[in-house]
Amino acid sequence: MKKLIAALAFLMASGFVLAHSGGTDSNGCHNERRTGGYHCH
Repeated sequence: MKKLIAALAFLMASGFVLAHSGGTDSNGCHNERRTGGYHCH
């Protein structure tokens, strides 16, 4: 049961880490206003 809870917690937390707002351009990339960087997905 502990393994199931740990796995669910990990999956829920990883969604928060990967998700962010911001549209992407035709290459699937976007500017990150906070850092001034540009990255692709």
